[in-house]
Amino acid sequence: MIEKRRFIPERQSLSIIRKYFLNIGAKFRQFAPAQPCVLCGSMSHDGLWCAACDSALPYLGAAHCPGCALPTPAGEVCGQCLKHPPLFARATAVFGYAFPLDKLVQAMKYGEQLALAYAFAEKLVHRIDKNRLPDYLIPMPLHPAKLRERGFNQSQLLAAKIARELDIELLPDACRRVRNTPPQSALPWKERKKNVRDAFCCDADLAGKRIALVDDVLTTGASLNALAEAVGKCGAVEISAWVVARTLPHNR
Repeated sequence: MIEKRRFIPERQSLSIIRKYFLNIGAKFRQFAPAQPCVLCGSMSHDGLWCAACDSALPYLGAAHCPGCALPTPAGEVCGQCLKHPPLFARATAVFGYAFPLDKLVQAMKYGEQLALAYAFAEKLVHRIDKNRLPDYLIPMPLHPAKLRERGFNQSQLLAAKIARELDIELLPDACRRVRNTPPQSALPWKERKKNVRDAFCCDADLAGKRIALVDDVLTTGASLNALAEAVGKCGAVEISAWVVARTLPHNR
């Protein structure tokens, strides 16, 4: 007598497969070498920071302004973007720029903790809408003098990792910073737009292309707007901004 095999519906079958691989992933992390969490110092199998610290990070919720990524009650366009629309069509951010995430960003930029850039890039990859991927990624450029001083461009590190993960072409030299401006963080808000005016030059032919600009933190949006203006002059038809963190009103 031939034994009848029990039929498993496709949805249930996919659920079983997913659960199986999740279990394998959990066991792999359990036996992977632990390392001290960069935030609390406890041993972590979950990457640079432990699961407990990850849950305490200031992740942004789903309801936010599509233009600048500021939280809004129902995901509507915020008043500032209605009055002064940014030159990029939409912004994607993972975190609010608040403690302790701000300390991690500062450690990446000024403490040469470059592994953090790759961890942040992975978080951005998970947040990005895969149905609206751009043709190219362009990192926020540093002036050559600032690049020599720092030794690396954290935005380019972020963009390079994202480009590999999402199979998007990276254009690291498409845009240049032609004026060595003072750091935006050292200036009052009202002076930041003037500080980066005509600070960028773009040499690439971007006619008809969709571009994502990659940076670490979005505060006033002045730098990203100035870069978006330069990119737009080269023919880009759709420009978005991908950032690790968004400065929130109470943190300004």
